[in-house]
Amino acid sequence: MTTLIDDRRVRARDASPARYFYLHMALACAATAFLGFAPTYFVPLANRTLSASPVIHFHGLLFFTWSLYFVIQTWLAASGRMVNHRALGIAGVSLATAMTIFGFLASVHVMQHSAALGQKEAGIAFSIVPMSGIAFFAGVFVLAIMNTRKPEIHKRLMLLAAVSILDAAIARWFLTFLAPSGPPGPPPVPVTIAPAMVASLLLVVAMVRDWRTAGRVHPVYITGTLALLAVKVLNWPISETAAWHSFAGGILALAQ
Repeated sequence: MTTLIDDRRVRARDASPARYFYLHMALACAATAFLGFAPTYFVPLANRTLSASPVIHFHGLLFFTWSLYFVIQTWLAASGRMVNHRALGIAGVSLATAMTIFGFLASVHVMQHSAALGQKEAGIAFSIVPMSGIAFFAGVFVLAIMNTRKPEIHKRLMLLAAVSILDAAIARWFLTFLAPSGPPGPPPVPVTIAPAMVASLLLVVAMVRDWRTAGRVHPVYITGTLALLAVKVLNWPISETAAWHSFAGGILALAQ
């Protein structure tokens, strides 16, 4: 009993407000994901008016599970439960792997759906957005796992990975409140840049926090944010190249 009481005192002592910053950021990411997809996915799903393939449903389940997983992991770390945090990290590797696989499969499904609507080329062009997004997430996650013994790098990479997949949720806000209704099919690639810029504001918040607490911004945030925005901006010109249409079109042909 004495040991348990002492352990709780240590956790209370270590759980300073600063240590809860990443938990607050994880909660912000989860709220953004839920609120972003609520009008186009969660509400129609609850009303039984949503028509989507099993691949899309499982894709959505995995990605929302990631949001909850990130919240739990940051809470465990902030409250000093590092043994539990590391143990649950093994499950995170499996979850991220499944997200990468089903993110790719969902991209292929969108191309197939676009082709069925007679918009094959538009679907191929747009496929670069989800494919590059999941590739960026996977790459950053691998770097985070490689740096588990360097917590200052690890936690920033994990936040970068979480923010990198929020543009899809934020894009739903644009579609719901700003975009006029139009024909079904994939949107133009350039319209995906603005949601990515909005998502990156969470990284700006983290940078400001670094500056206020350490007097400098950690290189992970600077390099990671620039890389993330570069990927989102370069999607546009690359999506129009013959090389991309040949690559993605080949994947579509194999899937059909």
